[in-house]
Amino acid sequence: MSPNTFKTLSFFAAILSGLIPAAFLVFGSVQIFGTVRATEIGGGPATPSDPFVIGFSEPVSAGSLDGKISLSPNEPFHIAWNDARTVMSVRPGGKWSSGGSYRITVDGGKTGIAKTIPMASFSFDVPGYPEVLSVTPEDGTTDVLLDIEDPIVVTFDTSVKAHFIDFRLTPSIPVSYENNSDKTEFRILPKTPLSPDTKYTLSVSVKWRGEDDEAFLEIRKVSFSTLAEKPFEWEKDIVLRAAQAKKYAQALKPSGRYIDINLAIQIMTIFENGIALDSYPVSTGKPGMETPKGEYLIRNKTPRAWSAAYGLFMPNWMALVPDGKFGIHELPEWPGGYKEGANHLGVPVSHGCVRLGVGPAKRVYDWTDIGTAVVVH
Repeated sequence: MSPNTFKTLSFFAAILSGLIPAAFLVFGSVQIFGTVRATEIGGGPATPSDPFVIGFSEPVSAGSLDGKISLSPNEPFHIAWNDARTVMSVRPGGKWSSGGSYRITVDGGKTGIAKTIPMASFSFDVPGYPEVLSVTPEDGTTDVLLDIEDPIVVTFDTSVKAHFIDFRLTPSIPVSYENNSDKTEFRILPKTPLSPDTKYTLSVSVKWRGEDDEAFLEIRKVSFSTLAEKPFEWEKDIVLRAAQAKKYAQALKPSGRYIDINLAIQIMTIFENGIALDSYPVSTGKPGMETPKGEYLIRNKTPRAWSAAYGLFMPNWMALVPDGKFGIHELPEWPGGYKEGANHLGVPVSHGCVRLGVGPAKRVYDWTDIGTAVVVH
């Protein structure tokens, strides 16, 4: 083996062992470099404000990509680097277009040891805002009467866990709401009574978590009108009406204990041997779902019944029919703890049951035995 051949083989052995960088190997005018890779990191923006991030297998030379990064569609963007200049963040000038598609192209540039960065393109989609599939009551509905069994229901096409949702009623009124575990359905109920014969508008707005409140975007608006108030011959003030009932109500059963429910005035009176012991405001079935008139017996009792049909608890439950389709109970409450307010007592808004306030419900529950007669008239 000649001395020159030995030197050449030793040189290549040094390259393979890493003692001599491949970047410095020259054959005439051709330079042999290793591959410089540019790769997407993280799968694209999670919100319209997040950057698109590109990683490089080697540090990029400062300024070598100036003018060599393009965005399609053409929108303003900003570039930021990590300290090692191996990660480049492309951030929108404002926000990416919600639901939009983009392509970023890196055309050239150099590494710190003068390696050429080959052209690379990356496409990504920006997540869009959720859409409202349905609102109950529907836009334009009249004669609306909301309560805990018939709240406003808003359903989205996808989970809104990554968002904040703002539900707003106009005229302004505070609301309480609950949602399912997937955050695709919300039940909304005003905390104070809606005015009768009034048009209300519900607006639904959304923003991404982490954004300022100014970022809220309205995505649905519906309007509905409440039921007009019907005059009664009795006192309009429900407390005065209950006092009237205790004073003037006539027992329909002269002996024993029985519960009297007057649908016309929305008052329950408990009688014993023809004497009215107490009268309480109630809320019975709304129009179309009226509490059936007739004579009944208390069939069963339980301190805290669960309604699978409506997804709520009914404290101090007393069934009026064997199948438990309707009965007497305290103001119902959602699993999250929100309780139907007493503002609906005196107004027929239930799905057929007879609701009592918190104190009176316990009083009547404790006073009543299974088999006690109930007259609904």
